[in-house]
Amino acid sequence: MAGTKTALEWLASAAPDPEACRWEWERNPLGIALLPAGKTWDVLILPGELGCPTLDVLTRVLDRPGPVLADFGDDRVGFFVPPGTATRWLGTGIRTAGPGTWIVVPYPGRATRAVHWLVQPDGSGTLTDPALLELAMHEAAARLARREDGAGRTP
Repeated sequence: MAGTKTALEWLASAAPDPEACRWEWERNPLGIALLPAGKTWDVLILPGELGCPTLDVLTRVLDRPGPVLADFGDDRVGFFVPPGTATRWLGTGIRTAGPGTWIVVPYPGRATRAVHWLVQPDGSGTLTDPALLELAMHEAAARLARREDGAGRTP
């Protein structure tokens, strides 16, 4: 519970009114709140077919990546990265959430039917390094390409 409390405080600190954010989380039947990107973190949003394998690569090289969200069905996967990343990111098929954008964020530790955590925030402020994320994306894309080419099959 202590980790959830610090994660909740860390996420709410991004809101213009952290107390109103916590109130919304408590009373919203979906267990979600809208939070602005660009202050505490940006979010890079990958298509699920690339985002999930990218997370697999990251978790093999890092003890713990930054928070990662997924939508219902894991069609899109959002990696929390340092503020400013969204304005500098160039990548085909990758959406960004930075200053001036808002994202749906579920209450940490609660199951929701919509957006959910693949990697919950721990409250420490850990974010995924964008350069490492890019390398993991390249590795994941290469693995997907080998699989599509049949090179990943064993006899």
